[in-house]
Amino acid sequence: MSRRLPSTPPNLPGFAFIRVLGSGGFADVFLYEQNMPRRLVAVKVLLAEVVNDELRQMFQAEANLMAQLSSHPSILTVYQASVAADGRPYLVMEYCSASLGQRYRAVQLPIAEVLAVGVRIASAVETAHRQGVLHRDIKPSNILTTAYGHPVLSDFGIAATLGQAESSDAIGLSIPWSAPEVLHDEVSGTVASEVWSLGATVYSLLAGRSPFEVPGGDNGSGALMARVDKAKITPTGRADVPKDLEAVLARAMSRNPSARQSSALEFVRDLQSVEEGLGLTQTPLEVVMDDWALTTAVDLDERTRISGAHGVAAPPARRRRARGAAAQGATQLGADSRSHEPSTGRSRTIPPTTRRLAWGISIVSVLLIALVGAGAYAVIQGTRSIPVVTDVQGFADAGAVTFAWDDPGLQSGDAYVVTVDGERLPMQRESRVTVPAEDGDHVCASVAVTRDGKSGAPSAERCVDVVIDIDEGA
Repeated sequence: MSRRLPSTPPNLPGFAFIRVLGSGGFADVFLYEQNMPRRLVAVKVLLAEVVNDELRQMFQAEANLMAQLSSHPSILTVYQASVAADGRPYLVMEYCSASLGQRYRAVQLPIAEVLAVGVRIASAVETAHRQGVLHRDIKPSNILTTAYGHPVLSDFGIAATLGQAESSDAIGLSIPWSAPEVLHDEVSGTVASEVWSLGATVYSLLAGRSPFEVPGGDNGSGALMARVDKAKITPTGRADVPKDLEAVLARAMSRNPSARQSSALEFVRDLQSVEEGLGLTQTPLEVVMDDWALTTAVDLDERTRISGAHGVAAPPARRRRARGAAAQGATQLGADSRSHEPSTGRSRTIPPTTRRLAWGISIVSVLLIALVGAGAYAVIQGTRSIPVVTDVQGFADAGAVTFAWDDPGLQSGDAYVVTVDGERLPMQRESRVTVPAEDGDHVCASVAVTRDGKSGAPSAERCVDVVIDIDEGA
């Protein structure tokens, strides 16, 4: 089927047309140069033949949604929206020169890059969900790359509010990244279906193909839909992808929506746990913070960079910010450490002990500001301690070993990381785990709590010897 030609770019006052960037079912995207301020911008213009009241309202809704969300560092920025002289509505957006959809099939992306992209885009999706907005078209080609290499989520053109998502509106579908319940028109989108799309997108970036695509096989719409419906996900095929990451993606693309991660935030935590297991620097969560954090006096420029579950700032980040502010104060002290005596004009060096005292006063002052702002009056370092599991019990029964423990005080967003015989299992919220075992096996497990992407101290290891009594029942 031949592709249509792009429409004629509109004449926009203050903008000079450069070239066509792309075409879609309802709109074209053009590259313009804005005169004031001078910069390159992408302009999305509705097609004249499809403009009607309904499409105009959808386009306006997209502009409003993007404007509300585009302050997020991983969501494409919208500068303005208007109607051209020929009656076509248009959006003026940040120009990104590339998309991951152009890269992941051409080159094998490093695991560290894919995990970082996954955390940032899932953070953007979590932020949209907290605003009551579903994206409904998460896929690699809708992840653009800024001039500084930062991934941003684009194209909220078929986005819907969470309250409207239970209806099965007719929407455009990207089959390889759509959940089975969406393909069956049971729902037009839910948080669970967005988790599926996130998992399918991360899988694609790792594998170089969509999850249910068969290299050299039938990848038509019907064949793809049949495979997606079965949801029998195969490994990515990369030897450098760890088992726990394969398990995270398989869980995200479970056939049963309730078996998936409960939110984009939980998906982020799973990816951060994989980063930790690989010894990588964890990609910070970027989710809007609560009001109290916006009034904290310490390093307000970082207030949208790192936050924990439900917008509570991660304690390690607060300590880092406090130290950064202290260092800034110390630098200022260092610059002023020489004062002039008015009577002689000669410089006088402040003694080292006085300077150290000044440094100490500066650090203590900044820490006190951070503690008061965060309300962490009980802990002098401004951090919550991660609870430790202390009572793991284990028993063998019917070819399996079950380990169970009491909840040490999990908070929303926390999870357990269970290690069995040196192998980390996917994060979970249940306080028990069952693993298969055979007669004569010696199975050992330890449990740690992970919070804000960091794991606490593990429990003492509990071991169980599997002995099957052959006389049992005689």
